[in-house]
Amino acid sequence: MDAIFHNLMLGLDVALTPLNIMWVFIGGLLGTVIGMLPGLGPATGVAVLIPITYGMNPGTALITMCAVYYGAMFGGSRASIMINTPGDASAIVTCFDGYPMAKSGRAGTALAVSAIASFVGGMIGMIGLIFLTEPVASFALKFGPAEKFSLMLFALTATITLSEGSILKGFIAMGLGFMMSTIGMDAQSGSDRFLMGIEDLRDGIDFLVIMIGFYAVTEVFKNFGDLEKQYDVDAKSIGKVWLKWSEFKESFMPMLRNSPLGFLVGVLPGAGGTIATFLSYAIEKSVSKKPEEFGKGAIAGIAGPEASNNACSCGALVPLLTLGIPGSGTTAVMLGALMMLGVRPGPVLFEQHPEVAWGVIASMLVGNVVLLLINLPLAVPLVQLLKIPQRIMLPLVLGMGFMGTYFLNYSSFDFILVSVSALGGFMLSKLSIPIPPLVLALILGGMTEQSYRNALTIANGSAGIFVEKPISLTFLVMAVVSLIYALRKHKKSA
Repeated sequence: MDAIFHNLMLGLDVALTPLNIMWVFIGGLLGTVIGMLPGLGPATGVAVLIPITYGMNPGTALITMCAVYYGAMFGGSRASIMINTPGDASAIVTCFDGYPMAKSGRAGTALAVSAIASFVGGMIGMIGLIFLTEPVASFALKFGPAEKFSLMLFALTATITLSEGSILKGFIAMGLGFMMSTIGMDAQSGSDRFLMGIEDLRDGIDFLVIMIGFYAVTEVFKNFGDLEKQYDVDAKSIGKVWLKWSEFKESFMPMLRNSPLGFLVGVLPGAGGTIATFLSYAIEKSVSKKPEEFGKGAIAGIAGPEASNNACSCGALVPLLTLGIPGSGTTAVMLGALMMLGVRPGPVLFEQHPEVAWGVIASMLVGNVVLLLINLPLAVPLVQLLKIPQRIMLPLVLGMGFMGTYFLNYSSFDFILVSVSALGGFMLSKLSIPIPPLVLALILGGMTEQSYRNALTIANGSAGIFVEKPISLTFLVMAVVSLIYALRKHKKSA
């Protein structure tokens, strides 16, 4: 306990510097706006805003990206409540009761309970993050090549099986990601692989370029057919953004019940906020004394899922910071950006750069308070941003995406890569092939391959090393169990 308190004080020393407080505010505000705009979401927000982290030290850069991340989680519910259009997939559930509340003249109450539930969920998630990161990081130091390979295999498998849609399409996406990760010079032999005569591919494909294409530019392509689209938002009908004491009591237990659930779901690779919010909604409806009110404006139908969603974003940072494994599309973008800055998240991060790791954790405590102050007093002016027409918003997103691409490597070839990946992302979306497994396989592909080859070298070519090591065997069993679970679930729904 003393060590945790000491580390948290170290983190607060970093987080409470004027520079980092400024970037927490800027990142949180930008994340709230991006999360609120339909179709963008946290992954796109972090990808588009990567250019603002150039020139920062790694700690400040990660603090800024985290602020954008959980700011987008706060903001995602705004569009759900006001226009019945979720900012991202994890805000879908908020539409069920948020929009009926807005239609009945209780938009201010819905916006308030969403902000307060997000704050409570974020703070409870932070408690889990503070107490779990150090033990998990210490445990991860025991990992050798075999354990690392099995862990990454489980992370990829879980991402596929927990994602919505066809398992086969998830495997197709993962296969495409692995194929892309093999392009370039082999790290062990030094031989060129799959260059197709293009010398610019010798250093491999920059996954940040691909992610900007898949997330930011693809979203522009998806919405290009409706440039004149503009949402009608009546700010005057919102009223006072606050809760009565009776409304707060009604929402408090759903917040407490679902925050730990959201955190635990977030720790699982690939689970994400969508699963957490749907689980929370189902739980609240089942324990409610008035289940018939759900779907018609039940406060618990907003409080539970919103608390779960923000706690989930804290949980998703546990595997990223402690194991260097991104469990979602957003944390994958963050991992890529950090690697470009020369920082590799993982167990050694807490030993070699404790001020970075704990500074980020402490900054989230500060950030949750900042976001509550942003999302309550500024709720009315913020929702009016939904009036911005697509013909103005889409060129801004496109311009920031291409600007960020160029600043990564100052290479004109990257414009070709981001354009091709954007077209590929658009085609995959039309085929309902999920993007997260592809992105995770692209990022983890090289590390997975090297861990596999190193493990075989240590064992003189024997694959038995993967089942002889207890930790490795455990992750392999978990990967198999996740596959069996997904196949049974798919069979029942068929």
